Amino acid sequence: MSRIGTIFSPYPHPPEELRDAVRAAEDAGVAELWLWEDCFRSSAWAAAAAALAVTDHLRIGVGIAPLPLRNVAASAMEVATIERMFPGRLLPGFGHGVQDWMRRVGAKAASPLTLMQEQLPALRALLAGETVTTEGRYVRLRDVALDWPPAVAPRVYAAAEGPKTLRLAGAVADGVVLDSRHTVEEVSAAVDEVHAGRREAGREGRADVVAYVLTAFGPDAEERVTARMTDRPDAAERALFGSVSAVAEGVARFHAAGVDDVVLLPTDDVDLAAFLSAVGQVTVASPDPESGAARGPSDSRVQPTEGGVA
Repeated sequence: MSRIGTIFSPYPHPPEELRDAVRAAEDAGVAELWLWEDCFRSSAWAAAAAALAVTDHLRIGVGIAPLPLRNVAASAMEVATIERMFPGRLLPGFGHGVQDWMRRVGAKAASPLTLMQEQLPALRALLAGETVTTEGRYVRLRDVALDWPPAVAPRVYAAAEGPKTLRLAGAVADGVVLDSRHTVEEVSAAVDEVHAGRREAGREGRADVVAYVLTAFGPDAEERVTARMTDRPDAAERALFGSVSAVAEGVARFHAAGVDDVVLLPTDDVDLAAFLSAVGQVTVASPDPESGAARGPSDSRVQPTEGGVA
């Protein structure tokens, strides 16, 4: 199902701003809010639990928490605890982590691909209530099972960038998180790699694809997104900007490229409350994937406007 989400970034926003942000997102009719774990800022799992506790319907994605920082059993306990308290509202994601940060804390894996290949299947098995015994390069478990597994295991997402990681994510995860700064064509090629990896692994169905897209609203929106990507001569092809309707049209292009959840990433200089309101308006203005018509008032608590945010 095609979805639209947004992001609460641990920079420049400190943890104490999260509660107001998630309440504003839910009030605006946003369905999903994603956050991530940067060293050495905010804990992903503490933040996710806090965000879920102060909202009623908002889904919270973790995109991502670094795999090397935690034993897989600890990650399974974190996810299972939150999922049991807030069923169906957590979207847990994991990735390699920034390698320099992993080196600084003594957690850098010599082979990040091997770590992902070992950790994610073990994590998914633990969340499914299985007893896991495995002896790998990085993951060593002996008769480990969760006492309190989730009633229904959530999808586990993997962050992926290059072709090898994209294919591995398709093979060992339930979904993939794609970073921002990519064109629609590049995202489409990444989606193909993910699904190829899933097929090669003999897995049925399709992975859930989440893509972050840098977004700005208002008359100076193009300048603001371009300023964030000075190293890209075609920055305007890698972001969404302008009016609510212009952003909604861009979201539709990413959905058509195979993205299930287009997550709108604000620029650092934005008024976050105004941005969240605009994302809610994009949700209303975006075509329903089944009917092709714009979503009506019953699909969201906000009405579409052409107003932008600074």
